[in-house]
Amino acid sequence: MSAHCGSVAQKVTGETRLALVGSPNSGKSTLFNALTGLRTKTGNYPGVTVARYEGLARVGEHEVLIEDLPGTYSLDPISPDEQIVADVLDPNNPELGTPDGILVTIDATTARRSLGLLAQVMQTGLPICVVLTFRDELARRGGSLDVSALRRALGVPVVGVTSGSRNDLARLRSTLLDWAAWERPVVPPPTDPSQRRAWVESLLQSAGYEVPEADRRTRRIDAVLLHPLWGTLIFFATMFAFFQIIFTVAAPMQDAVQSLFDWLGTLVTEYVSNPLLSGFLGNALIGGVGGVLVFLPQIALLFLMISLLEGSGYLSRAAFLMDRIMAKAGLEGRAFVALLSSLACAIPGIMATRSLPSAKDRFATMMGAPLMTCSARLTVYVLLTGLLVGPTSRVGPFGAQGVVMFGLYLVGALSAMVTAWVFKRFSTRGGPVLPFYMEMPSYRLPRLRSVADAIWSACKGFLYKVGRIILLASIGLWLLLSLPMHSDAQLRSAGVDPADRTAVSAYEVDHSYAADIGHAVEPVFAPLGFDWRINVGVLGSLSAREVFVATLGQVAAAQNPDQPAETLKHMTYADGPHQGHKLFTPATTAALLVFFLYALQCMSTIGVMRRETGSWRWPAVAFGYMFVLAWTMAFLTHTLVGLLA
Repeated sequence: MSAHCGSVAQKVTGETRLALVGSPNSGKSTLFNALTGLRTKTGNYPGVTVARYEGLARVGEHEVLIEDLPGTYSLDPISPDEQIVADVLDPNNPELGTPDGILVTIDATTARRSLGLLAQVMQTGLPICVVLTFRDELARRGGSLDVSALRRALGVPVVGVTSGSRNDLARLRSTLLDWAAWERPVVPPPTDPSQRRAWVESLLQSAGYEVPEADRRTRRIDAVLLHPLWGTLIFFATMFAFFQIIFTVAAPMQDAVQSLFDWLGTLVTEYVSNPLLSGFLGNALIGGVGGVLVFLPQIALLFLMISLLEGSGYLSRAAFLMDRIMAKAGLEGRAFVALLSSLACAIPGIMATRSLPSAKDRFATMMGAPLMTCSARLTVYVLLTGLLVGPTSRVGPFGAQGVVMFGLYLVGALSAMVTAWVFKRFSTRGGPVLPFYMEMPSYRLPRLRSVADAIWSACKGFLYKVGRIILLASIGLWLLLSLPMHSDAQLRSAGVDPADRTAVSAYEVDHSYAADIGHAVEPVFAPLGFDWRINVGVLGSLSAREVFVATLGQVAAAQNPDQPAETLKHMTYADGPHQGHKLFTPATTAALLVFFLYALQCMSTIGVMRRETGSWRWPAVAFGYMFVLAWTMAFLTHTLVGLLA
């Protein structure tokens, strides 16, 4: 999930504010989504960069503000996000706003461990309601727990919630309104750890708790998926299939969207006679914005598969497997979770480093996270991979495009780990060395609503970026490509017939302000095989990587508004020593792929890195080292492929 920066109101006058607390995988975030629906907002806590998520739960005519705190196993913090939980629940620390009451989620299948966290939360003296989750799984595995007896033993309200049960949610919602009347324990739990353990055991005994049997199905699957050899091979095979699916399944949908925009381009050519309006509609909107929207099916499919893997419980196994590999880079499995988050966007990946207890690990992971292939790179990769290899090209029984994509993601992940190793080795930052602890939930069928929400959130974010950043960038680029205007006399003197709109568009693009900018930086990028049009796209991608696709889409649409995609494949150098030669040769296309693999072409990521490190020094270092790395690797790729081609 991406976090929008900005302040969030501490408390609306007269509005009840309840904090939602629980350990990871206790059903806390699922409960938050069920209570609030899509009426949520994201921001940062005052003075810190840890994200806060708030949403309104409607109860009849009333609304209750629910704050979803980061998952934690204890109120003895070892990481920045756990520190936030301790600070928010501390009545003596009003800076972050003390909640009116606390909802504590307890996983019924791991009640013994969860009650330890509850004991610490009860020490705050705030009104508390316990939400017992996964009762259906507890029963399925032969365990039992008397909810009423647990409520009497604790002295606080206890509400059992079963996944998908509207009656359970309705009962919980009605409980929220009575937070001021929630029962309080006569005597708070003991603070001494050994006495607390005895307190937990007495509670479980009073509630008739029967420990659930180990999930035999999960144990059988884990025997294979967590095997050091077979589990690792299955993981890489899963990731390989992941990218094969992106091309094979999304290709027909992408072709349909492309056909739609080609048809719209034809309509503009036929029915819009005003050249200025025609250029704006055909180039800026259809060629630029439409050229990016073509890749919406890949974005949706990417997040569909990620949500399925996460909802099934497999991603936590992947983190466990990768802990062995991450150890080679001097990192731990939690760092893999942060790097995995970067597949969606580097911003939440960098923010996820807050869960790492070691400052040195946080810094090293933060510097490597931008090398993970994010969804913004996906549009660039799909475009360039399509130019590099045809849709029917094969590598053995597999599609060549999927193989190339898998290779790009794999190289990005390896590069991120190598970079993290380098920065950790030479970093002077300290930090504790703690064991890696991660919950392994039972395998479950992913919830349809959670999967749909993940896809919608990703697509909505993509469309938001297209509608705001990319649209504005496309309009600005269209102006640069269209200006200065040329009179008919100037066109004739240059040998261009003013009545030939295609020839006029091509001439104006080649003699535009954008061309001047592209030519100005040509000495930097010429060794990589880039011409001025690619250079403008690279510069434009600093606002958003997708702008590179929009740039090439506009340039191609200016030359042939009816079929810009085909025009792009056959584009040639307009001037220079390679004039007339094909622009997107295998060497140049491969160099472009490698350049975008390593370059930090995202100002938003740089801004988040600035907030996380508290200085502009490290974002500048990240941008500098990644540009040098990108240029060097792209040059070597262009040279090597040029020799082999």
